[in-house]
Amino acid sequence: MVPFLLVSAQIAVRALGRNRLRTGLTMLGVVIGVAAVIAMVALGTGARGSVETSLKSAGTNIIQVSAGNFTRGGESMNIASGLGAASTLTPEDAGAIRQIAGVQHVAGGVRNRAFVKSSHRQFFTQIRGVDLALAEIHDWEWLGGRFEGGANQAVMGRAASRELFGEGFDPVGERITIGNREFVVGGYFRTNDTDMDETVFVALAAGQSMLNVPHLHTITVAVEQAGDASRVAEAITVLLRERHQRGHQAARATGLGGNQLPGIMASADDFTVKTQAAANVTKGLYTSVAAFALANMPKLDEVTLQEMSSTLSRAGSTMTALLGSIAAISLIVGGIGIMNIMLVSVTERTKEIGIRLAVGARRRDVLVQFLVEAMVMSLIGGAIGVAIGLATARGITAVLDWPTEVSLTTVASAFAIAALVGIVFGYYPARRASRLDPIESLRYE
Repeated sequence: MVPFLLVSAQIAVRALGRNRLRTGLTMLGVVIGVAAVIAMVALGTGARGSVETSLKSAGTNIIQVSAGNFTRGGESMNIASGLGAASTLTPEDAGAIRQIAGVQHVAGGVRNRAFVKSSHRQFFTQIRGVDLALAEIHDWEWLGGRFEGGANQAVMGRAASRELFGEGFDPVGERITIGNREFVVGGYFRTNDTDMDETVFVALAAGQSMLNVPHLHTITVAVEQAGDASRVAEAITVLLRERHQRGHQAARATGLGGNQLPGIMASADDFTVKTQAAANVTKGLYTSVAAFALANMPKLDEVTLQEMSSTLSRAGSTMTALLGSIAAISLIVGGIGIMNIMLVSVTERTKEIGIRLAVGARRRDVLVQFLVEAMVMSLIGGAIGVAIGLATARGITAVLDWPTEVSLTTVASAFAIAALVGIVFGYYPARRASRLDPIESLRYE
């Protein structure tokens, strides 16, 4: 059967090549339809990826755990106020947090401020020792190099690079000195976070070694679903209270610095858990105002995610409906064109069909022959459509700066659609050819 299909495909290519203009015009509908499918999927996938990146950049899926706990003005709201620092947050705590359902990435960290010196400049800024996962959590856009986590490797934000090496200079491979220790710049990145943009990062072990501390100052957590941040924050709070032998406390996390609800006076935790959404809302507010805001917005991260998801859904639905309708109409028109040209081909080749049937060809063989011809025409149109669709996606990205993404699955699906169009619209002409009377066909002029 396979050799027969290959021979049928070769015959089909020769038959279609006899009238290239007619064949090209027939395939035009399939070309436009497949190109629209590719462009539609590329735009939709790129838009979803862009929103996910924006969610990461906005920090709606981020939870910050800090060592120590101090709430300014907490006494007036009956919120327990602890010390501003503690040494009880450990790498083992970070490991335990990784086991909580819904947690995607966890990065422990230490921090300090120090002079950073390059060959001809120095810059007083924040130094952070962090796990590699921090780059994924904040979705840093690498302008050069990567963070490999080597013992003597450092990476930095673009602002820090500008202060140390000047505007437009690629610092990758350059040497810097922090304190009395030398590092090689492994990469630099762009971020919307001003503090991170001015920070120099080293591996967590190197940071702990420079500060001579075994504990952590921070644990940064990224959750899988941004709307799940509040639940995970509460789970982290319960876990750390148990690990730090504070499980008897009844107060639950609110995202406020003190981790206690107004009106409940309890001994303070030795850590702070904040969702990024809550931190952004309460930034700069006095304790009483912050507590009131959080009490009235307990699901702040979920509301934010729902609004963004709703906007994305509406925009995506409109775009999908527009391009989908274009693709559907084009494919139907292309299919009708294939059916029409195949009917013409059957009429033109009636005598050829009669000869085939007279010398022993089965009606099924004639049916398969014309079906293969319709499929070949449709697949060639599909291949051209895929190429145009990919070029269109790249052009949109270049001109409008709209992110696009095309996977192999999408390309394979486009070819499958093209083949299906060929089979569906080519079946009737093929069946008509297979049912011709051999005697009448041989007499046809």
